[in-house]
Amino acid sequence: MTDSRVPVGVATGVGSWPGTDPRSAAEIVVGELPGLPHLVELPDRGVGADLIGRAAALLVDMPLDTSTTGYRLAQRAGAATRAARDFLARDLDAFEEAWETAGLRGSDRPVKVQAVGPLTLAAHVELFGGHRVLTDRGALRDLTESLAEGVANHAADAARRLGSPVVVQIDEPSLPAVLAGSLPGVSILQPPPALPEPEALDLLQRAVETVGAPTAIHCCAPELPWNLLRRSGATMIGCDVSTLRTADLDGIGELLDAGVDLALGLVPTAVTEPAPGWRDLAEPATRLFDRLGFPRTLLASRVTVTPACGLAGASLDRARAALRSAAELTRAFADGADPSERR
Repeated sequence: MTDSRVPVGVATGVGSWPGTDPRSAAEIVVGELPGLPHLVELPDRGVGADLIGRAAALLVDMPLDTSTTGYRLAQRAGAATRAARDFLARDLDAFEEAWETAGLRGSDRPVKVQAVGPLTLAAHVELFGGHRVLTDRGALRDLTESLAEGVANHAADAARRLGSPVVVQIDEPSLPAVLAGSLPGVSILQPPPALPEPEALDLLQRAVETVGAPTAIHCCAPELPWNLLRRSGATMIGCDVSTLRTADLDGIGELLDAGVDLALGLVPTAVTEPAPGWRDLAEPATRLFDRLGFPRTLLASRVTVTPACGLAGASLDRARAALRSAAELTRAFADGADPSERR
């Protein structure tokens, strides 16, 4: 790892995790992901613990509260913001304990923290009148600045507590819908208009610059805007490999040519029978690089392996198995193993 990039050639999680116990989650993640463990989200705990709710603990001077349909900007910190802050503090305490128990405090082992991105947050948080923040350009800019400052503070706090380098993942699952204008509005006659790509790019660039730490942007939705992501300032882009189509190849190739790395979601989050081995899991990645004309050796030097998406909907056993499979796959890539060579 360098000071300016997200680690490659390692396995990591995407974000969410099953259950409600932050200590158990931290122990498993630190144990199963030696290359890049992550501070998980535990949405089963309820309001303030999900991807959007977590932002209530990060936003600076922009409190959130609940509405009848989700989260809404509020005049003052209410129950949702207090719950989110409490959950985040407990999660950090649990991770710090696991980190110290593993003897990693003060090491050069990196840790990843996640946060919802500004465009997805603006797509799911309401203004006081019920419309999405996305529909108000001024509020959208303010939300982006507040969130980015909060994420920078969060990353710095985690680095201080752990004594280790911290990288950041920005989650933008709604990015394609924001750009396409396909989000529902407060009525069928008032859908939010599509956000022009130059505006979206400017907001992401501002967020990445403000965060300061090495940053990845992750989106497990199909039809990713590869050109926008390549220019965002992030050093890594994460996706669910199962969503990729032929139309994505040029964008991915240009991304790699520009020096931006990939986090490939290669491990399914759902149970499949029989359970796939590393050869089956590696095949989409090797096929992708073959089609792009890149050597397979780059899978060890330009790729980080992840589950396809978050693991909150999986059983605890399945979630742990997914992390183990991701770690096994990175070892196979590092060893130059060829998945086409069957025993």
